[in-house]
Parts: sequence; C-alpha cells; structure tokens
Amino acid sequence: MTNRIEVFRQMLEADPDNTIVMFGLAKEYEKIGRHADVIAVLDAYLAKADDEGNAYGTLAKAYELSGKREKAIEIYKKGIDVAMAHGHPSMANEYRMTLDLDFAE
Repeated sequence: MTNRIEVFRQMLEADPDNTIVMFGLAKEYEKIGRHADVIAVLDAYLAKADDEGNAYGTLAKAYELSGKREKAIEIYKKGIDVAMAHGHPSMANEYRMTLDLDFAE
C-alpha cells in the first residue's frame, strides 16, 4: 500500500494541480485509515476540482471517523447539494440516508 502512496506523492510533486492524482492519493489514505491525510488532500482537491459529489462522501466519512461529527454533517449536506447540481440524485439520497440513519439526534 505504501508504494502506491509514494507513487501518488511523486506524481503530485511533479504536477501539484493534478486533481485526479489528488483524489487517488486520498483514496489510498482512506484504505489505511489515515483520516487526517484524507481530509488534508480532499480539502486541497475540492479547492481545485469541480467534484460531482463523490469526494464529499469520502471527506465526510473521514471527518466522522476523526470524531468531528458536526463537520461531517456539514460536508454531507454540501455533498447533497453538489450531487444534485450535477445530476446525481442517487448519490444525494445516499448522503441523506446517512444523515438520517447515522446522525439522527
């Protein structure tokens, strides 16, 4: 796993604005539970990319697993808006269900 992370890091050093590489690196960090790194990379990714919603679910989950419940809720809500704006109602519904089931008070 570390080799894949190193490859993504090297690719990102060569092309720091490559959002595809950023997303790939975040997914590798997600696989090994490095939530702070997922958050850092996806925050940078979302500042540069026109994501259609998928990154918001990954980012929200990383915040949730880091104990930042309110931030996770905020990111899921943003993901719903973005997914709907890009014509992905099933993704938006998945995020709504997550909020209703996992974050209900």
